[in-house]
Amino acid sequence: MLHLAVDIGGTFTDICVFDEGDGTTRVGKVSSTRDPIDAVFEGIEAVGVSPAEVGLFSHGTTVATNALITRRFARAAMVTTEGFRDVIEIRRGTKQDLWDAYKDVAPPYIRRRDRFEVGERLDYSGKVLRELDEDGVRRAAYLIRRRGIETVAVCLVNSHANPAHEERVKEILEEELPGAFVSTSSEVLPEIFEHERFSTTVANAVLSPLVGDYARRLAGRMKEGGYEGDVLLLHSGGGVMTVDVVERLGGRLASSGLAAGAIACGHLAKLAGYRNAVGLDMGGTSADISVMVDGETRTTNDWSVEYGYPIRFPSVEVSTIGAGGGSIAWIDAAGSLRNGPQSAGSDPGPACYGRGGEEPTNTDANLLLGRLGDELIGGAMRLDRGRAEAAVSKVGEPLGLGVTEAARAVVEVANANLADAIRLALIQRGHDPRDFALVAFGGAGPLHGAELARELSIPTVLVPPNPGITSALGCLLVDIRHDFSQMYLVPAGETDPQEIERRFAALEEGARERLGAEGIAEEDMRLLRTVDMRYVGQWRSLEIPVDGKVESLEGLLGRFHEEHERQHTYKREGSPVEIYQLRVAAVGETPKPDLPHQEPEDHEPEPDEHREVFFGDDEAVGAAVYRRDGLRPGARISGPAIVDQLDSTVVVPPGDTAEVDGYFNVIIKVGGGE
Repeated sequence: MLHLAVDIGGTFTDICVFDEGDGTTRVGKVSSTRDPIDAVFEGIEAVGVSPAEVGLFSHGTTVATNALITRRFARAAMVTTEGFRDVIEIRRGTKQDLWDAYKDVAPPYIRRRDRFEVGERLDYSGKVLRELDEDGVRRAAYLIRRRGIETVAVCLVNSHANPAHEERVKEILEEELPGAFVSTSSEVLPEIFEHERFSTTVANAVLSPLVGDYARRLAGRMKEGGYEGDVLLLHSGGGVMTVDVVERLGGRLASSGLAAGAIACGHLAKLAGYRNAVGLDMGGTSADISVMVDGETRTTNDWSVEYGYPIRFPSVEVSTIGAGGGSIAWIDAAGSLRNGPQSAGSDPGPACYGRGGEEPTNTDANLLLGRLGDELIGGAMRLDRGRAEAAVSKVGEPLGLGVTEAARAVVEVANANLADAIRLALIQRGHDPRDFALVAFGGAGPLHGAELARELSIPTVLVPPNPGITSALGCLLVDIRHDFSQMYLVPAGETDPQEIERRFAALEEGARERLGAEGIAEEDMRLLRTVDMRYVGQWRSLEIPVDGKVESLEGLLGRFHEEHERQHTYKREGSPVEIYQLRVAAVGETPKPDLPHQEPEDHEPEPDEHREVFFGDDEAVGAAVYRRDGLRPGARISGPAIVDQLDSTVVVPPGDTAEVDGYFNVIIKVGGGE
């Protein structure tokens, strides 16, 4: 049986095929297309596979992310309680750049004229203070229909405590607007804090019709090709969903493309024996940074695609900066060299691609430094050194730098941006970089990994066997996952463990039903419990794992104090603690590939060639060049060296050493240390 995974990025679409029969892996890379589905099938054809041969197909996509960034989605409406139509516009009253008086936060995803108020009111406990004005709902539905709007977010105050009014509004809207998609906040995110709840529901409402249509079309074309299984789409929480669920909860795909790399990073690091790892997924347009601590990839409930519009679905925590192979170098008004976030993308791409790009990029700089060869993708793309020199000269001449000096400066600025982002991900959370391995992947990650590790005092760099398609591999390593939650705001000293257990049981019943509807057998289900807790008076809470049945709160309180001290450097064991929310993660295990393994045999391979490469000095040095497919486990390499392969290039600077482990990873020891 073939396992097929496709990950769509801003520049390239990556394909990974795992043959369960013989344990081999095939990979492919094609340029992303205007309609992402076309790139999916171009990639499938490129690796020589027919959909009829595929037994399991999983897919990570940036369709939802790009839709929010570009605001290319269907016009939507919102129905809310009287007096609350502007909650998503007022937000939290903050700005991303506090001191820029002229820069405004982007407008909401739903225009004010399409936000309708209806009479109703519940108190904090869900008690009805004012009955729902059903005639008002029908009037709103009439206007929505007249405007041709087919997707609606229903966001009523305190519906997390009592969903009855929202459920009735949905019934009326579906009667009055046949075929419309209606998303209620009590179903999407049954939590307190109306801004976060409203914002998440709005994101779900604008995305679900778009990604639902995309998923249906993709599933239809796969079925036409002979594929008989479910199309599984990766969601932000690090699991996959079937097409039926995507149509209702499309907002969960808002960071689909980012999660796959983080999952693959954690899996590969653990196989290689590293429990702490920071992932650097550097592609053509951006770099995504993730962190795994003690074998667990960090997740968050506080994230957004655009500042001011939170999406509170659980998500793998990934920091993204505009630093990719196609990031453009430029000079600011003060005469300083900058790098990104602007990108040449895939069309026209870097100047050296010869497709019309004229601006200097990181790829052009790496070519001029000799770190990249004269071709990419196994010879399918030739690189034009002359065009790269002309582009890099645009920033070199104003600074009085030669072409080589300018190229080195471009790379150094890019590395500084990346190092700052990794410092924030580690040091700001109290982690010592010396305790981590850097997993460098994506098409450009292995070019920069060793120099970044040296800058950050990270001792080890791990480069996967196929760095450029590692995110696609991540799509093969995930399970079906859904997250359920219930508000339970009560002081820890005033609650009964049996009441918590009863509420968990109710959440787990719904979780089993959801997994069962997706064809998951009972023995393949895992239900993971957590409790959100905080000190009384705090706003933000910590998510504490629950092991088994809740019989006492003492253990939970002890774990809460320990976690609070680890994250915030202090704890107050004598202070009262309150429970904020109960959560259940429903995991349906899917078949996963066993990655190829071979016992290492120490040897020093012969290089395939040598070429001149510039590092920190003014003079080029002769670097040994190896073909990645010719390196067997146990191979030992001393820098300076270059490892070329289909989807990426690995740079081993002078003074560093590298070896190939049993899983065919290249392990770089910074400074040659053990």
